[in-house]
Amino acid sequence: MTSTERFSVRPSLASLRRARELFLTGHRLPDDVPDDVAAAWKRARFFGVRHDVTDSAPEAPRHPVRPAESTLLTAALPVLERLAPALGTGQAALVLTDERLRVLWAAGCAPDAACCRDLSEQEVGHNSAALALHTRRRAEVHGPEHFLDLWQDVSAVSVPVLAPETGRTLGTVTVTSGLSAECTPHPGAPLAEAAASAVEAELLARSRAAERVLLDAFLRATREQGRAVVALDGRNRLVNEAAGQLLSPEGLEALERNTVALLRTVGRGAQPEFEGDSGTATESGDEAGTQAATGTGPAAGPGAAAESAPSASYRIRLPDGADCSATVTPVPHLGSVIGAVAVLERVGRAPVASAGRTVDSLAGRSVPWRHAVSRAMELARTPEPLLLVGERGTGKTSLARELAATPLIVDAAEGELRAEIGELADGRPLLIRHVERLAQSDSAALNSLLDAHPGAPLLATYTPGAPPGPCLQRLLDTLAARSVTLPALHERPEDIRELLLALTPRPAPGRPPLTWTLDALRALEQYPWPGNVTELAHLVRALAENRRATGPVRRAELPDPVREGPATRQLSPMEHAERTAILEALRRNGGNKARAAATLGIARATLYRKLRGYRD
Repeated sequence: MTSTERFSVRPSLASLRRARELFLTGHRLPDDVPDDVAAAWKRARFFGVRHDVTDSAPEAPRHPVRPAESTLLTAALPVLERLAPALGTGQAALVLTDERLRVLWAAGCAPDAACCRDLSEQEVGHNSAALALHTRRRAEVHGPEHFLDLWQDVSAVSVPVLAPETGRTLGTVTVTSGLSAECTPHPGAPLAEAAASAVEAELLARSRAAERVLLDAFLRATREQGRAVVALDGRNRLVNEAAGQLLSPEGLEALERNTVALLRTVGRGAQPEFEGDSGTATESGDEAGTQAATGTGPAAGPGAAAESAPSASYRIRLPDGADCSATVTPVPHLGSVIGAVAVLERVGRAPVASAGRTVDSLAGRSVPWRHAVSRAMELARTPEPLLLVGERGTGKTSLARELAATPLIVDAAEGELRAEIGELADGRPLLIRHVERLAQSDSAALNSLLDAHPGAPLLATYTPGAPPGPCLQRLLDTLAARSVTLPALHERPEDIRELLLALTPRPAPGRPPLTWTLDALRALEQYPWPGNVTELAHLVRALAENRRATGPVRRAELPDPVREGPATRQLSPMEHAERTAILEALRRNGGNKARAAATLGIARATLYRKLRGYRD
């Protein structure tokens, strides 16, 4: 068909040519026409594409792309210019499109094949770039498979270009030539694969350099003690402790959304627009906006943004009662704006004071977590027994320490508690960890004590597991009236980011704080965390102590199960071994799928297919 993996069942080009003529004249298609080709022809007719156009290069593209607006083109241009001589002097062309299939760059001399400025199916019908973008793998379209008459003697192969960190499709690289021989892969396929891999590598290198510049700007802004600072670029978010205390996760999301809208405006060399007296501006429907505060705003005109960004700042007032505003300063790099640093201040109050660290047992703003903590605090106001229930690692002991003043803490897993139970009888608060491990004699003693002193200041933590014995079951029944169940971490993924702030140890002098890319944060939020907060704390501590890389923590640095997520179905032993090998190859190659596939000796499309298969 049109994929390089289906040449063995592909009909001849001559039969496809006859079938296309039948289709264009309104006749029934033969049965041997591939379903995807027939569907593509029908879509072109539905979109109103004319097959007999004589000019594939309209006077102006529908959505013109300026080089300064395309990060993909900026990274790809040096790569493509190095590879273009490999086209030779024959009828070949090299073409780069963006994710909307607008042609950003083209070189070569394939007849009428590389001239079109828009390769979307709505404009030109079936083609390899549209197919590669849809399937996210290499795709070939030959001669009569195209809808346009102009391309009946053209063969093309396209490879998607993926964002190295997120895997999002950014565009395609296409190599076109004269019509290829029957049943053979396109001769330009290696060149297209090499170009896509090289562009992805260049994107990764530029991303890391820009992130380093953003991190340096963030560190400079945080030198003043107590200053609340956030740095972001639409993918990465750096938040110091003071900012994490001042702004809720919802407020951070609003700040990021509105700052990215501001950067889009500034990046075009335009002045942000304002609306009414509230100081809010609208940029593509964003809720909050910007207001010039200090310095001189970017002058209109291409290239002005980058030059004026260091001396320009904008005031953003956050919505939804955030009770603070942000002064945002764009950060320039290599002639363009790559992010911004926001300094937060309380509205109508003194500047933010030095913020203490969030207690990890109380970190989190999700509804299940705040409900459980509020209920526990309410019950702890009276010196009566309280039972905290939850999975292993949910923070029961940490929360209990916050609820009781200087309790005597004992662990039922370490032996009998007769002496400690005597302390409880004397009125001293007692915290018993792991009551599910109580000896039968201790359970009986506690039952007797609570019968005689129902208001004893007892705190206990319980992890459900094996069925309890009679004495323990009676104790649990007594404590059930004043019990609180803590949610598992997978039930409150929105708390991950706040927990990271609370669990991250203070950096050593001269070292930057531990921060995270958005892709890494998404992986952390999607992982089920069987060990709950304890497992997350171990991961954060290991990274803080052993990490050698600089900049935000990337998804590729996370442990394999967290990075890729659990398989959503039961894998066979062979599939499990394959998945382990692929994850290890991805780890060794920094998450780059093209290099990992080359290491394993398989095609990148095969690697993608296998990874998808483990999740289906």
